[in-house]
Amino acid sequence: MAHIPLEDNYTDVIGKAQRGLKVTDAQLAQRAEVSLADLAAVKGGAPIDAVLRRIARHLSLGPDALEALAHRKWYPQIPDFSRGFAMFNTPYGDITVNSYLVWDPRTRVGAAFDTGASSEDMIDLVKAERLKLAYIFLTHTHEDHVADLARLAQATGAEVWASEREPSDFPGAKTFKENAHFHLGALAIKTLLTWGHSPGMTSFYITGLSWPLAIVGDAVFASSMGGSAEHFVDQRRNNAQKIFSLPRDTVLACGHGPLTTLSQERQNNPFIAR
Repeated sequence: MAHIPLEDNYTDVIGKAQRGLKVTDAQLAQRAEVSLADLAAVKGGAPIDAVLRRIARHLSLGPDALEALAHRKWYPQIPDFSRGFAMFNTPYGDITVNSYLVWDPRTRVGAAFDTGASSEDMIDLVKAERLKLAYIFLTHTHEDHVADLARLAQATGAEVWASEREPSDFPGAKTFKENAHFHLGALAIKTLLTWGHSPGMTSFYITGLSWPLAIVGDAVFASSMGGSAEHFVDQRRNNAQKIFSLPRDTVLACGHGPLTTLSQERQNNPFIAR
């Protein structure tokens, strides 16, 4: 699988925490007992470790994880899926966005999760593997994640599903509640409402593949999480209660950046590690 850069650097993490907690630079400098000049330097890309660690503690971030991220010391090790899983990474403006395809190898019935900027490669794989795409599940309805929904739905005839808290405006789209269950042959899919980044942000927990899999959209990234200026605390709580309570070997398929695992994020994600 191609090397996909981490979605956020350490300054992004600090910025998300500050905005979410509504802490100004002046307040953070005072609480962390650092100078405004040193704080500005750190936020400008100069990772002064002593300052970084003080900032981390007052933003409820893991100091070791934030320092490792600042010095680019970590990148997730990604387990292999022998079959039944594919990841697609497509450019959208100045970012890239992920979409996913899972299927039961015996029945050849599958589901897509988001579309990314383009579903062309996904459609090609569906044809190459002779799959019947039953569902298109949306983690949320932000444009970068649903940009090619019409083409994917038309090419496959799959049903479109989104959270009842964030329904899709695609004609005929259906909605699910939290803890809804779907099946693809031997695969089981459960919906988890991990809202915060968006009102209906949903993670999908899937069993029956080589590894337990959680498709988490923008709830969690490798070494970071999606931003939320108004619902940061809610999102962080939902992540902790609903994603980080899953089995430790669960693979996290994020909306941006590389795949990761729950156990690695417990050690290396500043929003989770302590």
